Amino acid sequence: MPVPVNRRTVLAAGAAALGAASSLATSALRAAAAAEPARKGRIKQSIVAWCFELFGEKWTIEKMCQVAKELGCVSIELAPPEAWATIKKHGLTCAITPNGMPGAPFVKGLNNPRYHDEVIAHTTEMIDAASEAGFPNVIAFTGFKWRDAEDPKSGEISLEEGADNCVKALKELCRHGEKKGVTICVEHLNTRDDSHPFKGHPGYQGDDIDYVAGIVRRVGSEKAKILFDIYHVQIMNGDVIRRIEQCKDVIGHIHTAGNPGRCELDENQEIFYPPIMRKLIEIGYQGYVGQEFIPTRDPLAGLKEAVTLCDV
Repeated sequence: MPVPVNRRTVLAAGAAALGAASSLATSALRAAAAAEPARKGRIKQSIVAWCFELFGEKWTIEKMCQVAKELGCVSIELAPPEAWATIKKHGLTCAITPNGMPGAPFVKGLNNPRYHDEVIAHTTEMIDAASEAGFPNVIAFTGFKWRDAEDPKSGEISLEEGADNCVKALKELCRHGEKKGVTICVEHLNTRDDSHPFKGHPGYQGDDIDYVAGIVRRVGSEKAKILFDIYHVQIMNGDVIRRIEQCKDVIGHIHTAGNPGRCELDENQEIFYPPIMRKLIEIGYQGYVGQEFIPTRDPLAGLKEAVTLCDV
């Protein structure tokens, strides 16, 4: 007996088809990830050290380098200077270095004159070290918006004042960076996710990508760029591909992670990475893409999937 065609049966058939398609896509993704490492090379991929040092199996720097070589990645980034000899021994680079600030480096930043001497001194030392090692970038941060960065009751630095302070400090750092051939990349961070200190940073002043890009443009140096973190941009601004186009003149480095949760770049999160990577190629981006997700399962399997997705 034929089944009557009505809205309910059509919807049920459509749902079944979508479920099957999703299952096939997931299987294809995992099969591709298990096959060959990144070999197209149009996107220079990097492993962000802290994610795999602090979470999951807690890899050593030696292990990270071995995995990078296996997967076709060319960098281990945000690694401390004591790890650099191992990185170079494996023929890898450190795409972006820490700024040398003790503790959480994004708390006391460029927006607050109270910390300028300390931040500029540490960042200058890292610029020198990066230059000597042949590494291209050093990270920087606006810092938290409070006048005492660790005390929310101390009053807020206005956006205008914070931007002016950042520009002043960055100009000084970039004068040195220009001499040393090193770029300072200011990172945009999200302030919405308060579930874990590694997933979001309530109080950070540079939580709007346009605000951070505006600061960098005011510096007027080729050695001042933004660190465009796709995970953070998705949370705070969204419209990632359009944002890349709008910021293409000031993007110096890229980070990835799945959202929500700063997890793997898999089918359980909302960002689809291949077209984002193709957009980077379209704008002529020549920098690195750092895989900066927190592993929630087998870290090697998750990293293989991420590298495969971004190898467009």
